[in-house]
Amino acid sequence: MTEGGRTAAVMQAIRGRIAAQGLAPGERLPSIRGLAAAMGVSPSTVVEAYERLAAEGAVRSRPGSGFYAAASAPPLTLAEIGPRLDRAVDPLWVSRQSLDGEPDLPKPGCGWLPPDWMPLSSLRRAARGLARAEDAVLTNYGATRGPLPLRRLLARQFAEEGVGIGPDRILLTGSGTQAIDLICRLLVRPGDAVLVDDPCYFNFQALLRAHRAEVIGVPYTESGPDPELFARIAEAHRPRLYVTNSALHNPTGATLSPAIAHRILNAAAAHEVTIVEDDIFAPFEPEPSPRLAALDGLERVIRIGSFSKTLSASVRCGYVAARPDWIEALIDLQVATSFGGVSPMAADLVAAAIGDGAYRKHIEGLRRRLARSRRETAERLADLGVRPWLMPRGGFYLWCSLPDGRDAAAVARAALREGVVLAPGDVFSVSRTATQRMRFNVAQMGDARVMPVLARALAASTA
Repeated sequence: MTEGGRTAAVMQAIRGRIAAQGLAPGERLPSIRGLAAAMGVSPSTVVEAYERLAAEGAVRSRPGSGFYAAASAPPLTLAEIGPRLDRAVDPLWVSRQSLDGEPDLPKPGCGWLPPDWMPLSSLRRAARGLARAEDAVLTNYGATRGPLPLRRLLARQFAEEGVGIGPDRILLTGSGTQAIDLICRLLVRPGDAVLVDDPCYFNFQALLRAHRAEVIGVPYTESGPDPELFARIAEAHRPRLYVTNSALHNPTGATLSPAIAHRILNAAAAHEVTIVEDDIFAPFEPEPSPRLAALDGLERVIRIGSFSKTLSASVRCGYVAARPDWIEALIDLQVATSFGGVSPMAADLVAAAIGDGAYRKHIEGLRRRLARSRRETAERLADLGVRPWLMPRGGFYLWCSLPDGRDAAAVARAALREGVVLAPGDVFSVSRTATQRMRFNVAQMGDARVMPVLARALAASTA
């Protein structure tokens, strides 16, 4: 047994005695030497176990006296664990159910890939590299713009798609969500109108409402937002921002066409609307599609993104690319709200992982694997009468219509009662007009429990 395993065994033994009331609250734990002899481990192993138990609050350390069982914690209630059936089906519904669910809970409604689809070998190599990093990387606050190596990597990627900017016009952030939050702090005031696609990524709505913006939806087509309605809505409401995905739109999987991209940019310029383009799904495209940032030259468009979909959602790192005066203002906001820039450890790990030669092969493999999963999932869903709105060029979402008479929220609640998290359409829709639609993550559909639960939930749910 390894040293870590021996420490864990000691911790488990003490936890077991506390749980069985073999150690009462406030009672002194066995002596270090006595427990070491009884369990056949070194005294230092027992000390490490006791210190860890103290850190998690199971025991208390009294200097000069020893370690004592902590006071009894209040019993855990069902409301504190797992998904909540009583939560309102709103833009935070899927997030809360997916994030709080047990790791083995099937989550075809979530927005990320399974762990075994991620580049674990690249991540482990990058993590080992951190152990050899300079002391400052491991201990200091982050520089305000973020480490230069990662910003240079991003600048080279932007250049490949026609966005020629230097690293000084890129700000690294704690996540893609933080990037939007900073932009809202800079440009949006309570009561301002902000446009989103209808349907759109549900957390766009949640975040904008947290900033007390008036969220207005623009109907989305297979080629992008309806340009005539976009112009009409922009003229009527004078919005501050339009927040969207260009590449592989979330949740529909649609791709923005060149003609609509130009019309949206013209309308935004005419009505002084700043566009926030979330490019997080770009690596999943087999061939690049039009980008508003590239067509605009990052004058009226702000590009944001992160690495959570292709690399790791655990290593929080995002970015903003924008015109210089906005970058300077966003730096000040990030310092004010986070004191310093992105974690140097996170940025170094991301730079090492995406700079690894294996990362490009990982992305190419993901595209092939997702293409198979999209086809297979669409076929399996068709057997239940569930049909995709369109077949995306890439990515891991299928935006589907349920059989006539089926209410997506009711289906999602029925599935959750059996331990499967789904994504009902109305959480994506500002107008709440996606009652009979549902988004499926094809990478999360492989669990054998999903299709039988979905079939039963469809049978039990009618509009």
